[in-house]
Amino acid sequence: MKTVTIYTDGACSGNPGPGGWGAILSYKGQEKEISGGAAETTNNRMELTAVIEALTLLKEPCQVELYSDSKYVIDALEKGWVYGWRKKGWIKSDKKPALNVDLWEKLLPLVESHRLRYHWVKGHAENEKNNRCDQMAVAESKKF
Repeated sequence: MKTVTIYTDGACSGNPGPGGWGAILSYKGQEKEISGGAAETTNNRMELTAVIEALTLLKEPCQVELYSDSKYVIDALEKGWVYGWRKKGWIKSDKKPALNVDLWEKLLPLVESHRLRYHWVKGHAENEKNNRCDQMAVAESKKF
């Protein structure tokens, strides 16, 4: 099984507001950068979209080392919260509806077709690839 490293980030100017996302996929020394955005979105939607778009590029099941500064994404997946939300009809433990269900429903089949290990990184810090993803996300958000 191939091991792919993915860094992702999302950005939003206002929340909601214009947003962008960026991702870097690395495999055997080769890197691919992807990015995009939306006119009216939220930071969490952009964080999720970055992961979805990166995983969509993988052509076969892979071992994925996923790096993100989004506690929302990392914790929901690593701690299994999202599976509980889905099991309860997309209701969280506080009895409120889960947000971004459309994106979680796209992401979960992608996650389930790979082996993921999750790594939270501090945003806007010393991580070069996370900072590059942030630059791409901010640049995309400025297009709207």
